[in-house]
Amino acid sequence: MRRQVENAVGGQGRDPGDRAWYDDRVQHRVELTPSEGFRIQVDTHARSTSNPVDAVAHRLKDRDDGRQNATEVCVGDHHDEPGIPEVGRRHGVGAGQIVEVAGGVANRGFVLGEELFLRVCRAGFEGDLRKEAAVVPVARAAGVLTPAIIEYDDSRAIIDAPYVVMQRVHGVEPTDGPPKGLAEQLARLHQHERTEIPGLPQDDRDDPWQTVDQLAERGTIDLGTAKWLSDWFTRLSGRFARNETKVLIHGDVAAHNLLAGPDGDLRALIDWGDAARAPRGMDFAKLPLEHVAAILPEYVRHTQHAVREEEVAAATLWFHLDWGLGKLTADPWPGQRHWTAPPGSRVLGLLRFFAAGPPEPWRDLT
Repeated sequence: MRRQVENAVGGQGRDPGDRAWYDDRVQHRVELTPSEGFRIQVDTHARSTSNPVDAVAHRLKDRDDGRQNATEVCVGDHHDEPGIPEVGRRHGVGAGQIVEVAGGVANRGFVLGEELFLRVCRAGFEGDLRKEAAVVPVARAAGVLTPAIIEYDDSRAIIDAPYVVMQRVHGVEPTDGPPKGLAEQLARLHQHERTEIPGLPQDDRDDPWQTVDQLAERGTIDLGTAKWLSDWFTRLSGRFARNETKVLIHGDVAAHNLLAGPDGDLRALIDWGDAARAPRGMDFAKLPLEHVAAILPEYVRHTQHAVREEEVAAATLWFHLDWGLGKLTADPWPGQRHWTAPPGSRVLGLLRFFAAGPPEPWRDLT
């Protein structure tokens, strides 16, 4: 059934087991083989989509006004999905204004003129798109800056896959730290604690002591280091409430999912495929710790609930340390853009952060 979902939550409930909950300790290499023969224009110095992309073509970024340094790349053909021009026509966009952006693991992405963006779900990711269609209206109702969903259709009547048509937000990926306003947006999102959202999984912390024991058993770390790490987790566990109320989190707050304007202000938080109900500290786990430390005071000021900065800092550090240790035995994954891809990146990030002399309350969390 085709649905207009801007002001209503749509989509069927999703079993959390449909797809393993993502964190950057678990990685799957996905090779995408595009169709042949469709010449498209990719703005190598622009990013104005609501779908982050990584591909052989440069990421769409660094847009100011207009299309600059455009490059044509062969990545597909409308003929492999004839319903795409029909979706464009339904929204007043001609075929000549439809531009496919390169990349996208979970969805194919198409610019529909200047105002709209089309995401067509790839096989196996239907649950994520359905969840996103349910989460985005809730986030927008809370005042979070994220592109509006204009249409969600899982009927396969026009395109043989679920799709969404979204508002197109023009912006650039921030490269000099977190954009202004991110802290306030996360505080607004995390105020949402109890309303049921179809398909939204529950997530929680792992057992880091078990992770430490396994690393010691494998010989990845020595027994002395294992004891030191276990003691660190024990100290951290006393600095925040491990049974805290779960909140709505974005799940992948990282630079590639943020759009900022020329003034550095946040314009949109995009890609809600990893959204969940989870501890608030988990939503700071994809940002470098120095970025978290920079925005956390403002986050606490905008949070309506009684939240202390040192508690959120301790919870965030817990995830960084736990996920970093869990990643140590992963295989290298060259060529990835996100900073957490290399197996040792989180642990080295912790070293760099504390070696630089972090501010209070971080320095007391070791």
